[in-house]
Amino acid sequence: MRAVVQRVSSASVRVDGEVVGAFDGPGLVVLVGITHTDSADDAAALATKIWNLRILRDERSAADVDAPLLVISQFTLYADVRKGRRPSWGDAAPGPVSEPLYEEFCRVLRELGATVERGRFGADMAVDLVNDGPVTLVLDSSELTRRDTVRLG
Repeated sequence: MRAVVQRVSSASVRVDGEVVGAFDGPGLVVLVGITHTDSADDAAALATKIWNLRILRDERSAADVDAPLLVISQFTLYADVRKGRRPSWGDAAPGPVSEPLYEEFCRVLRELGATVERGRFGADMAVDLVNDGPVTLVLDSSELTRRDTVRLG
C-alpha cells in the first residue's frame, strides 16, 4: 500500500462539480494506492503511521492536534513507467480488491480518532488543496517496521 501525504492548510474534493469532502485549517491530504498483495494489516499499519507522523507545524502529528485528513483513492500510485510512454496499471489492485482496503484504511483512521473526509472511490475527482510548507511524503507499507504495525491510540 502506498500513500502520498501532503501537509495542507485547506483541501476539498469534487465529483461532478459537487463537493464530497473538504476541510479548512491545517490537516493532511492522503492519496492512497493499493496493490495485489496488500492486506488489512497493511491498511492499519499505514493509517496508524500517518496519523502519528509529526509533520504538522511545531513537530506535531494529526493525532496531537486532531487535524482532519482528506483521503483519496489513487490507483495511479502503482503506475509502471519503465517501458515506453504509456503507463501500465497492472500493479494496481482492481476495485473489488482495493475498495475494501481503502474502506479499512479510512475505518482505522476513524477508530484512532481522526476526522476523515473522503473522495468517492473510483470516481473522476477534482482535488483542490493549499500545500503548507510544502511538505510532501511518500510512504509504502512494505517499508514500515514491526513497531509501526502496532496500533497506537
